[in-house]
Amino acid sequence: MWEIIRLNKRKSFLLFIAMGIILLLLGYFVGATFLGEDGGPFGVFIALIIWSVLSIISYFSGHKILLSISGAKEVTPDVHPQLFNVVEEMTIAANLPKMPKIYIINEEAPNAFATGRNPENSAVAVTAGMLAQMNRDELQGVIAHEISHIVNRDVLFMTFAGIMLGSIVIISEIFLKGMWFGGSSLNRYRDRSSGGGGGQIIIMVVSLILAILAPILAQLLYFAISRKREYLADANGARLTRYPEGLASALEKLSQNSYELRSANKATAGMYIVNPLKEKGRKLSDLTSTHPPISERIRILRNMAGAGFNDYQKAYAKVKNKNETVIPPSELKKETYIPILSEIEKATSHGKKEQQRKLGDIVMKTNGYSFLTCDCGLKLKAPADFNGKEVSCPRCGKRLKFE
Repeated sequence: MWEIIRLNKRKSFLLFIAMGIILLLLGYFVGATFLGEDGGPFGVFIALIIWSVLSIISYFSGHKILLSISGAKEVTPDVHPQLFNVVEEMTIAANLPKMPKIYIINEEAPNAFATGRNPENSAVAVTAGMLAQMNRDELQGVIAHEISHIVNRDVLFMTFAGIMLGSIVIISEIFLKGMWFGGSSLNRYRDRSSGGGGGQIIIMVVSLILAILAPILAQLLYFAISRKREYLADANGARLTRYPEGLASALEKLSQNSYELRSANKATAGMYIVNPLKEKGRKLSDLTSTHPPISERIRILRNMAGAGFNDYQKAYAKVKNKNETVIPPSELKKETYIPILSEIEKATSHGKKEQQRKLGDIVMKTNGYSFLTCDCGLKLKAPADFNGKEVSCPRCGKRLKFE
């Protein structure tokens, strides 16, 4: 497993370096444009300062910021016991040192993500729609996928890659606005330059091109980093559950989702199990997507003859029709065959009405509602700000007390 983590880090590190080069080039030319040819090193210094400050904030508080802007609320086991049970199972299966904290996002769109700076400080967030629509096997597949991101050290790396992308965007925005609002002062500076007007114009043109293209190139690299990690998380998720169909079925339901995840944005999209962003009802293209095509991921999982890495690698090669390796050869050689669990409890899919009822209960529990069940079978729900000590059942009239 450590060989997989090392390969994962090595491939991603190369893409991360490419993003760093873009950041430094942008800083150099922006500095040279505003301060003259000798201002390039100063621009690089400022770019590094911006990235360093944002990275420090991200390392210590990035997961909290991400959870906050996603509208996630930390919950206790009584809100959704099955979710806690599944997370605990996958924590043990993955040999994590500590169980991740559990959060619920009160939205109908089914989705999930993991975050945290290391396995000791991690969290898993799922939407209420996910809990309402997925049966236990599917939920287990999703949680195993997210736990795999924590095991593979994806969450911290993706956070830092996102911060570097944000730094590039910030510098580009500052430069373009400076060009728009401060063009006259730049012209005056160029006129005062003795014999350097032609060179300054070239630097300004290069800076303008970089300011426009750098965020686009950096974002494509960020998407590439994200896509590469999804395959490995799928492979490890299937291995943890010993049941690839659970994750495949969950992905199939996620691909049919018609709800919009309102709390998601371009900065957080890469963290989710499937891309939460849509363009006017159309799926994003493969090039600009943070994830591989869902249909492809499903086919790979359903072509697995077993639940091990060897089986995923063979299924990957068959579906992709190429010999690209997802799993390191050294890891494939030492792994023994892992059979798929022959028979798992088949939880039936919930009907639309049942899904809506479950969704409502989850949202209410997350928001502190109290639940009472009368002897006549009627379930009563009281909001968090209800101050009464007892309530009458509207069906049978029995007085029920809150404990």
